[in-house]
Amino acid sequence: MIKRYKENDIDELVKILKRDGAISVPTDTVYGICACMNSIKAYNNLVLVKNRPNNKLFPIMCADKEQIKDIAIIDEKTEKLIDALMPGPITLVLKKKLEIPDYVNNGGQTIAVRMATSKILENLIRKIESPIFMTSANQSGEPISNNLDEIEKSCPLLDGILEGDVSFGEGSTIVDCTLDELKILRLGPITMERINEIIDNKI
Repeated sequence: MIKRYKENDIDELVKILKRDGAISVPTDTVYGICACMNSIKAYNNLVLVKNRPNNKLFPIMCADKEQIKDIAIIDEKTEKLIDALMPGPITLVLKKKLEIPDYVNNGGQTIAVRMATSKILENLIRKIESPIFMTSANQSGEPISNNLDEIEKSCPLLDGILEGDVSFGEGSTIVDCTLDELKILRLGPITMERINEIIDNKI
């Protein structure tokens, strides 16, 4: 039985993450699994929990725009999207800063980022003083788990589960911002039309 935590148990969850553990948390889209980005041990633990191939990268969740700027390169278009749509059900693929360790994205040049979608996730990130890897709560390649019992069955190596609600029930929109023209890599709650309105200043 994996221990379940309430929102007021945040300090216990912080301890787990600081010890390189992986926990399941509710996001605005689906239940996710997170671990500390600044630790290769935490990364390796998350790979085990998810049974994930090494060539599949984990998105990163940051507390705010400044933290995104610490790990990724942001241009004017990207900044418009961040200001208009984050926090929210959107993931931006950006060029990563050179100083980010190779294990974070297998030595690639890009990094997928989200902004914390709730106060408790923002607090977790601030308290561990690191962005977090954030991925859906399921074994790699299997359907997304929709409730805590499914998560426990699918990911028995988790170190804890935070109870809470999710709303959209589908993955975030993923937008590649590294090309001259923005491209949607996965459809989600935010449409290309909405993105173009923001870029063209017709918000």
